[in-house]
This record gives sequence, structure tokens and C-alpha cells, in this order.
Amino acid sequence: MRIRTCVAVLFTLLLLWLAPVASRAQSSPSTDSNVRARADAILRQMTVEEKAGQLYGLGLIGGFVQVPYVALGPGPTYDTLSAVDGTQVVAVSGTRTYQTNGQLRMVTVSLTDKITLFSALGLWITGGYALAPREDYYSPGETEQQVQQQNVQQFKDSQSDAEVSALRYLHYPISVVAQQVVTGSPADKQIQPGDRLVTVNGKNVASAEAVQNALLNTTPGQTVDIVVRTGSQAPRDLKIKLGSNPDRKQGFLGITPASHADIPFKITISLSNIGGPSAGLMFALAVVDKLTPDGVNGGLVVAGTGEIDDLGNVSPIGGIPFKLMAARSAGATVFLTPADNCSEAKTHVPAGLRLVKVTSLGSAVTELGDLKAGRAVPGC
Repeated sequence: MRIRTCVAVLFTLLLLWLAPVASRAQSSPSTDSNVRARADAILRQMTVEEKAGQLYGLGLIGGFVQVPYVALGPGPTYDTLSAVDGTQVVAVSGTRTYQTNGQLRMVTVSLTDKITLFSALGLWITGGYALAPREDYYSPGETEQQVQQQNVQQFKDSQSDAEVSALRYLHYPISVVAQQVVTGSPADKQIQPGDRLVTVNGKNVASAEAVQNALLNTTPGQTVDIVVRTGSQAPRDLKIKLGSNPDRKQGFLGITPASHADIPFKITISLSNIGGPSAGLMFALAVVDKLTPDGVNGGLVVAGTGEIDDLGNVSPIGGIPFKLMAARSAGATVFLTPADNCSEAKTHVPAGLRLVKVTSLGSAVTELGDLKAGRAVPGC
């Protein structure tokens, strides 16, 4: 509240200071004569020294007082088919890989915090940045470190989902494991972290979503059949009585399921100082490209964005105008756009950048193949 008051005071003082200049520069009937009269009266009473001191005070406030806003703008872009600082962004080892062509660039949005009024206005005037309330990105009492930790975790999750979705698309076997088991939950001491889930409530499960759906219509106190496998041991048939949890109506098992690719080779995604889930689609495409004989990209500089789940579904993301700007600045001519971002993207697309609508990893691979072959693709 104190900062907001300072900002309001600063704007008022600036208006008062500039009012005589504005009145000399134009005599439009729309000029607020009352404000100008007040400003003239105040300024006539000031000496030159007082005016200089007032201007100096404005400079101090504008240059040092932080405002409750963040600045959003285009961030760096990275080719997921190449290396950054000597390390491959997406590396596949232990199996045959294939030559790739062109670029598949992930894009980011920069967020500048702790900005002063003058720096905020300076960024905004450039036309490449926008100001947003800080509370939209930092919850009350939340530290920058906590937000960074959340972004890093989202980024790790996006890497895992990108790997699984790519390998699922390429028809590699995928299983579901208990990634975490809640201490004291119904599953505790019966299911171990890393156990493979074969069936849940009598239903075969092949994804984390399938596990959740299998429990959707259960009730607390209900006993369900679950088949699990620990390592290479024989499957075990468990009967577990579900508990309750305040955040849901259905029965509570107490595990966090995660899809896992059963492959004899390794995929490593390496990129530091990046957060959030929006690079998932481009990571998945890079994996598919490196494991596909004919490749995915036909030599174009393609950028794109979109959160991806372990089934390959692509979800919309934020900051699309800045990502489009960053992509075009990096030389991209094609931008893979989540379908639900299309309406916004159409109003901000830079010249020379073609929007291609995608809904899933499969659709993105198909659209890139059609571009390579010169066939029509769906735009936004």
C-alpha cells in the first residue's frame, strides 16, 4: 500500500510539474483547466530552487522506489536439436540415432522483478515489454526462491512427460509406477515407491491419468483390488481399503502415479536456468526427430511452445505474444501454436512467421511432415 501511494504521489507531482508545459504546447478544449490552474498556482509560488529540489525528489522516487509490477518480455530461445554451452539439449545414448535437419526452437518469456517506476516506464515505452501486477506471479508471502523452485519442478515434470509422450508415440512400452507413496496412507507399507501398477480397481492402467480415472468413482472405505509388480518379482494382488482426503470426494489411495518408459537406452534433457512447463512439446519433438530415420523437420527453423502430458496432449501456455517475438528474432519462420492459444496468437504474429495449429505431439509431427512435403497445414 505504501508503494502504491508513492507511485500515485509521483504521478500527481509529474502532472503538476508538466502542466504549464502542456498548456503552452496545446490549447485544446479538452484540457482540464482546473488541473492546469492548480498547477500554475502552485508553481508560481515556488522559487527556482524549490522547483529544482522538487525535480530532484521526483528523480529519487522514480529511480529508487520499486513498484508492485513485473515486466514481461521476450526471453532467450534454444534449439532443442543442438547444444548449449557444449552440452546437447536433448541427448540420446545407448541406441541408434539419426541425423537431424533444421532447428526446433523452444521459446521463453523473461520476467523482470523489483523494478522502479522509471525502469518500468522505460521497458513499457520500448513496445517489447508489458507490465503486470506482481501478485499475478508471486502469491502474498511467497518468496522468489519458492517461485523458482516451483518453476524448476514444473520444468522437470515437463521433461519427463516429453520423454514418455515421445516414446509412447514411437510405440515403446510404457508402464505406470508409484512415484511417491504418502506416509500413513492406505497404500503405505503395501505399495513401494517404484512399484509398477498393473491394474487398479480391476482396470488395466497404462498412464497416470488411467490410474486416477480408475479411482474416480470410488468412495472412502471401499476396498479395491490392485495388482503391482516390484522389480522382476511376480505380480502381487493387493486388497486395499481406501481412505478419505479433504481435497476429493472419491476414495484416497495415497500414491502419486507416473508414467515410465521401459527402454534399454537413456534420454537426457539438459538446460539450466529455465523454468515452467511450456517447453514440453519441443522437447518431445526433438526426441522423436532423433529416433526417426526420416526425421521430423525438413530443414526449417521451427519454433513452438505448449505444455505436454504423458499421453502427448498439448495444452495452452501464457506469454504467447512475447514468445512469437522471440521466435521471429531467432530466425524462425514457422511457429507451432497450441490450438487454444490461436486466437491470441493471430493478433500478435510478426511478419514472416507462419502459425501452425497443433493439439498433440502426433498432430505436430504430422504438420511438420506436411510442411516438409509442401502440403497444406492448419493455421490459426
